[in-house]
Amino acid sequence: MSGLNLILASASAARAEMLKGAGLVFDVVPAVVDEVGLREHLLNEGAPLSEVAGLLAEVKARAVSRSHPGALVIGADQVLLLGHEIFEKPGDIQGARETLQRLRGKTHELISAVTLVHNGDTVWQGSEAARLTMRDFSREFLEDYLETEGDAVLSCVGAYRLEGTGAQLFDRVEGDYFTILGLPLLQLLAVLREAGFMTA
Repeated sequence: MSGLNLILASASAARAEMLKGAGLVFDVVPAVVDEVGLREHLLNEGAPLSEVAGLLAEVKARAVSRSHPGALVIGADQVLLLGHEIFEKPGDIQGARETLQRLRGKTHELISAVTLVHNGDTVWQGSEAARLTMRDFSREFLEDYLETEGDAVLSCVGAYRLEGTGAQLFDRVEGDYFTILGLPLLQLLAVLREAGFMTA
């Protein structure tokens, strides 16, 4: 597989930075899919909450694979679970405020999934979960945080970036750092080494 073109089917800057930082050479071709509609369909069909990220990652990778025959396509997705509820990315700052107020003082789970697709066929899938406990921060802190971060929080399902001032929101983080950022990177790198994309 080492002669194949590698494509990331995601518009996530964080995922692209992780892959670049790990030394991978790839193209970025964001998948054009109705993520919200697909997620709702999967839930209505009774898909287990823990599998939604993997199913969405696969749909994204296959969508890009159809228009890029011969390439190895990386699809990825992340879901945030609070109990039996899946959170969406906030649509605006008020939505981010409401998300953080819901998560404040509670433990939630992030599930990040990745799928490799070649010529429309899924060749590998992996996922990891992390648990994060948000502290009971003050209203003043919340408003200062939102003002500092601005629209950057709108691209994050939990309205926080752990690699930024979002770290101040938490009391405890359990799990792999890359998984929290949106990609089970170490699993993916191991598979790409086996496939010849990186030096073993």
